[in-house]
Amino acid sequence: MFDTREKLKIAVQKSGRLSEKSLGLLKECGINLPGGNGKLRTEAENFPVEVLFLRDDDIPQYVEQGVADVGILGENEVLEKKKNVAAVRKLGFAGCRMSLAIPKDEEYTGISFFEGKRIATSYPAILDDFFRRHGVGVQIEEIGGSVEIAPSIGLADAVFDIVSTGSTLLTNGLKAVETVLKSEAVLIANRKLTKEKLDILDKLLFRIKAVKNASENKYITLNAPLSAVPAITALLPGMKSPTIVPLAEEGWCGIHSVVKEDKFWDIIDRIQELGAEGILVIPIEKMIV
Repeated sequence: MFDTREKLKIAVQKSGRLSEKSLGLLKECGINLPGGNGKLRTEAENFPVEVLFLRDDDIPQYVEQGVADVGILGENEVLEKKKNVAAVRKLGFAGCRMSLAIPKDEEYTGISFFEGKRIATSYPAILDDFFRRHGVGVQIEEIGGSVEIAPSIGLADAVFDIVSTGSTLLTNGLKAVETVLKSEAVLIANRKLTKEKLDILDKLLFRIKAVKNASENKYITLNAPLSAVPAITALLPGMKSPTIVPLAEEGWCGIHSVVKEDKFWDIIDRIQELGAEGILVIPIEKMIV
């Protein structure tokens, strides 16, 4: 099906949640990868791609150097490494927030609170950019791990790290006070891809778009009185416009449409008030627009 001698080399994190989500996305795109992430590399059976399993913080450098053509990793790692790569698409998974945290007994008075403070982090570049933008002078203590312990051992006055539930901070007597960055998985690319590899990337992006569109929408069917059709179809624009089919019962029709996931419940409540019945909601596997 793909008449090409070249393969697009995709770097993904070798283990962890981001790796699972990345491989899951490729699978949803119909790309069959033999084995799993126990290997260092694997080639797809039905699409011209080769997957390299790497440390996430190495991926920006490898993509810049052309060792990998594209990479899937957290946006925070891209910003931290500052490599000359192209940010192609945000992928909508592996979301996290990066926050500043201080001892829980201290009163936070705003960003100026950090003036002159020592802050421990594994992301010095992102943190330095943040405080430079706000004109606040801080001393950054770069450490590789266990950032939360830094204030209790006297290494720093505050910390900057990835925060999920905040339970780790609480355990170490800290509280998050300022969100610096909201990050998610992104697709990055080398800036000097050949035309053939760009063509493969375009095909991959087309599939990713279809998968993401499907995850953000629901297919909905319902029965409605003809008198309510104008009001209901105004709420259900669909991909172009709703499909309307007559029912055996006079004065009624069936309406088929697509609804955005984030507007779903509000729309359901409103169309019920307009007389809609027999509402069926069906997940969409792929959606090509």
